[in-house]
Amino acid sequence: MSLFCKSLTTLSRGVDVVKACVRRHSSSLTSELMENMDKKATWDRFYTENSSCTHTFKNFEWFFGFESVRDFIMPLLQTRSHPDALLQVLDVGCGTSALGPCVYQHSPLPVLVSCVDISPVAVRLMQEHVQAQAIQPHNTSSQLEFLELDCTHLLKRYALSTVDLIIDKGTIDALLRSKEGKGKANLMLKQCLKVLRSSGSLLQFSDEDPDARLLWLETEAQEAGLMAADVGVQEVGELRGVNYFCYQVTPRCVV
Repeated sequence: MSLFCKSLTTLSRGVDVVKACVRRHSSSLTSELMENMDKKATWDRFYTENSSCTHTFKNFEWFFGFESVRDFIMPLLQTRSHPDALLQVLDVGCGTSALGPCVYQHSPLPVLVSCVDISPVAVRLMQEHVQAQAIQPHNTSSQLEFLELDCTHLLKRYALSTVDLIIDKGTIDALLRSKEGKGKANLMLKQCLKVLRSSGSLLQFSDEDPDARLLWLETEAQEAGLMAADVGVQEVGELRGVNYFCYQVTPRCVV
């Protein structure tokens, strides 16, 4: 049977997926996390509790890992904007996922992969893990870094039109599903589009129904006279009974 089926997910089922993900890691944070996924303190506590439950580090993956989506990511890393430049890749809201390090390991072209998260706990855990594992890149010129950064303020770190690819695996989902996170989700989307090159893309991996997410993206990615974007969607597949989608948002010149 094909992994790509037509049944659509709902927001409530998406929350159930996150709850199940948290329960698998024996966290006491379920209720707090559901309501406060836009808060730094919540994630600091979440990653602190998860890391204290085991003596050995284990990546925490929302939804799925790199192998499930590598065919969506790697084709976008085939050409460079300048012959001597590193492709700039952002993994926004990286947490302790192995996604960013896997892009660093597998990209044939030289990349600078910046894994950014609002939680200094997650950033420290990943820095320690990568240092201990001595992860090596496919291209010896590639670089990997982990940064504490609020993704609603990307312009504090990155200049306009300087990033080639932004990967969002569940971060905007978390903001949209928080009690006070919708405004932050809108701001994060706009910041992503401002730092992207005109040739770049934002990839969002989500379990949200395209009927809902496409409308939100098409609405929020427009700013009269300042910003516009093209939005597309592909099915990623089904995992544990839930369908996932890849939303690709590409900046478009405003005439």
